[in-house]
Amino acid sequence: MGKIVVIAEKPSVGRDIARVIGCRDRGDGCLIGDRYIVTWAVGHLVTLAEPDELDEKYKKWSFATLPILPEEIPLKVIRQTSKQFTIIKKLINDGDTDSLICATDAGREGELIFRYIYEKAGCKKPFSRLWISSMTDEAISEGFRNIRPGADYDGLYASARCRSKADWLVGMNASRAFTLKYDTLLSVGRVQTPTLAILVKRRKEIEEFKPEDYCTLQANFGDYTGTCFREKWNPDTHIPQRAEAEEIAAAVRGKPAEVIQAETTRKTEPPPQLYDLTSLQRDANKMLGFTADKTLKIAQSLYETHKALTYPRTDSRYLPPDMIPRVVQTMKLLPGAYQPFVPGALRDGKLPVSKRTIDASKVTDHHAIIPTNKRVDPAKFSQDEQKLYDLVARRMLAAFYPACEYDATRVVTRTEGYDFRTNGKVVLVQGWHEVPPLDPAFVKAPSSRSKKKEDEEEATLPPLQAGDRRTVQETKIKEDKTKPPAPHTDASLLFAMETAGKELEDEELVRQMKGSGIGTPATRAAIIERLLQVGYAQRKGKTLQATEKGVRLIELMPNEIASPEMTGKWELALHDITDGKQDAGRFLEGINRMCAFLVNYARDNQTSVVFPEDEHRKGRGRGKGGAGTGKILDGTVCPLCGKGKLRESPLAFSCTEQGCKCTIWKDMLQRGGGPAIDERLLRLILEKKQLRGSSGTIVLQEGWMRFYANGAEAPAVSRSLAYEKKA
Repeated sequence: MGKIVVIAEKPSVGRDIARVIGCRDRGDGCLIGDRYIVTWAVGHLVTLAEPDELDEKYKKWSFATLPILPEEIPLKVIRQTSKQFTIIKKLINDGDTDSLICATDAGREGELIFRYIYEKAGCKKPFSRLWISSMTDEAISEGFRNIRPGADYDGLYASARCRSKADWLVGMNASRAFTLKYDTLLSVGRVQTPTLAILVKRRKEIEEFKPEDYCTLQANFGDYTGTCFREKWNPDTHIPQRAEAEEIAAAVRGKPAEVIQAETTRKTEPPPQLYDLTSLQRDANKMLGFTADKTLKIAQSLYETHKALTYPRTDSRYLPPDMIPRVVQTMKLLPGAYQPFVPGALRDGKLPVSKRTIDASKVTDHHAIIPTNKRVDPAKFSQDEQKLYDLVARRMLAAFYPACEYDATRVVTRTEGYDFRTNGKVVLVQGWHEVPPLDPAFVKAPSSRSKKKEDEEEATLPPLQAGDRRTVQETKIKEDKTKPPAPHTDASLLFAMETAGKELEDEELVRQMKGSGIGTPATRAAIIERLLQVGYAQRKGKTLQATEKGVRLIELMPNEIASPEMTGKWELALHDITDGKQDAGRFLEGINRMCAFLVNYARDNQTSVVFPEDEHRKGRGRGKGGAGTGKILDGTVCPLCGKGKLRESPLAFSCTEQGCKCTIWKDMLQRGGGPAIDERLLRLILEKKQLRGSSGTIVLQEGWMRFYANGAEAPAVSRSLAYEKKA
């Protein structure tokens, strides 16, 4: 009997799988057992070729070669990890290998990693799919007992390849077109640009906001208070003029009042749903201050390293029915700190089932994020891992608790023709509120302002009914100003991406938007980080704000690429391709049309925009710009023309030779996680042509500078040193 080669996505995952299935002998880039050989990728080993690798004519950026719309985009092996690709290729094509098992991450990108390797290696052997939601030994063993045919995931691969091609086509064409038009290096993307548009919209709303003064008037009726309201005010408790508030206060002070309405309604507040990745990232940002990227990395560590959480890159907040026994077991195995809460979730030892938690029809590739049924010791986690595990464990428990029940009371008291509103809330059954969302040790003390507001909402009102009489004992006027919209945080931006920029409050509407948001739960954190890397956004404290460069980029963009709704429709189409409801070819035809439109739009656009850098770029020796100013670096030779020396300006290095277009931006590598280029580093690059550092490898070759991040799927940066002059 021949061997079965199992391909994991990462070495650490490969080692876990190998241990469970008995592959203990070390080989070159693999672990060998009697029946299986386990090997691994290092993230992506194969990617789409660069334009200049398709045709030499694309080396020079020019409108004459746009749009770039190849019928097929060939695959290439990533140079930095080519050794591991060679190992896998040899293993899977070996005569002793009968079949393969795809054991990459169970999601769209994991599928793409395996299929690209399989295709580039020219392998024709049958393969199956390992699909698991946690990395415990039990889950891996169960996954191997339930291996599924690889063909079951052909739709997922079609969707993944379409996503890959679409991002390549839009990125290559739009970035080149707008860079050429505006003589500034601009990065435009199918997903990042509409995300930036959300930030720009909020920045403009804040800048254009004009605060208005208003007052609120409160009357004290002795044993309760009320706030004056009228329909003509907007909102109905905001009194536009101080004089009007004082007039009302004078009219009612000391006067008799009568309760004209007193209604008490019994209400229930259902328990929260389980976490998917986006909702976990949002709560971790609000409660713990974690960025979306940090939350994903911690969750991935808890999944892979500690085997403490199920697969985190999920967009489902539900569990399938067959998970019920496992959830019961998980709760019983939770660390001791959580055991006092378990009886409330396991009522009479059974898990209460509702459509808010258990619904097979709403489980996508993976179920909701919950702790695994493995006994863990959080003391062995880092502090941040402890906090995130705590958040997930408590959410799982709270999700199975009873609803909170309370009486909501609305009282309207009238005096001298003016109405005063009082709202009260009396909690009858705490229900799921018995489980605090975080360990008190991780919670910051609430501000006195929020505590006061909470106390007011929870205050118990005296028994009141229509006809009851009181006297206005005193009045109080409070002055304030209307507030602009709050700047986005990771939490609010993730929510906006999930709903494609729509302002949605209703949870059911949010659920219906699943699949048609911007990006996927697995990619949204990376999109936010990308905007920060390219200088289109910046963090200020806990907020995310568009930079001036980001604002000006969006001013140039047509709605077709900047619209969150359009990108949401594309994402929905990718979901339909996965489900076999849409043809991949038709989707890519639409992307091709979009690319042609974007190139023409950039070429013909008459909008005049000066980017922040441009004031520093005048007279740098580009074309007719003259010899330029700045420090000339002795001993350097221009890598483009081979004649001039390099001159340093505040933002870049450029050639002293008249007419040479060489420009080496100091930040050109940073968007991919690389270093800023200073004089010392530039001299090393010019001397060595290829330079390896802690973050990756820089290659200078034939007028191009490329940066390969360690373990990246492709060159994180690939830029020509020459840009065509603006028409």
